[in-house]
Amino acid sequence: MQNLIKRGELIVDDSWQLLRDAEAVFAASDDVILPLQRFLQVAAAGHQGGLAVLLSPDSDPLALQEHLGSLQLIAIDFPAFADGRGYSIARTLRERLGYAGELRAVGDVLRDQLSYMAQVGFDAFAIREDRSATEALDGLADFSEQYQGTVLKPVPLLKRRVSH
Repeated sequence: MQNLIKRGELIVDDSWQLLRDAEAVFAASDDVILPLQRFLQVAAAGHQGGLAVLLSPDSDPLALQEHLGSLQLIAIDFPAFADGRGYSIARTLRERLGYAGELRAVGDVLRDQLSYMAQVGFDAFAIREDRSATEALDGLADFSEQYQGTVLKPVPLLKRRVSH
């Protein structure tokens, strides 16, 4: 996967293969990101390489509860810039289900979204191929503060005020 930002840095070498096609063929030792239903099948059968899951906007993250402790990576798809369901999935995974592994935004991911995505728990971003990941990296620092409580800063700004 090219154009990857992970934990605030550009990543050049990433072994994960994103396979959107549920029927895609891959080697037993490959590090693969599979659609939810295919992931559940492969996880039950066993896989030698790295195994991660791709959640679509209509996926139920609760289907992953028994796998969360062993999953290194969950990718959440943003098929269109205006589709914000992935934000809710990310926040559910982090806050409600306690997922601590890598949470990667994939699909129509643009610089303008990165700061907001980080606030709900994403720590990796696969930037669209037609955009510069170097320029997108600056999007993580677009805002110095958030008013509301977030995954990164659970206490809202009003309660963080310092009295003099």
